[in-house]
Amino acid sequence: QVQLVESGGGLVQAGGSLRLACAASGRTSSSYDMGWFRQAPGKEREFVAAISWSGGRIYTADSVKGRFTISRDNAKNTEYLQMDSLKPEDTAVYYCAARLTAWYRGLQQSGEYDYWGQGTQVTVSS
Repeated sequence: QVQLVESGGGLVQAGGSLRLACAASGRTSSSYDMGWFRQAPGKEREFVAAISWSGGRIYTADSVKGRFTISRDNAKNTEYLQMDSLKPEDTAVYYCAARLTAWYRGLQQSGEYDYWGQGTQVTVSS
């Protein structure tokens, strides 16, 4: 079992930046692919970004491409989401997700992940 805890959310003005972090604990001796998803009020959870265990595969949703950057530090069992040029439409609860690494599986569907954090609120004011 792996436990995921997100941090770094908050309130920011449009055009500002935030950096989310997701720390993994528990069975971290295994290798995990990780991702970020978000869910706005009244909307379905959507993919934001994902990174494989090795970092060799990185995917970013078109809606955030060029503004958000995913990264990870395996020594710290932590992944990050750097969010720049934030827009009001980025307002959502952001969730961290993880699964045992599997090169042959996709990274962009929520159903691919086995472990989820509790979420952190990001609010962007106009």
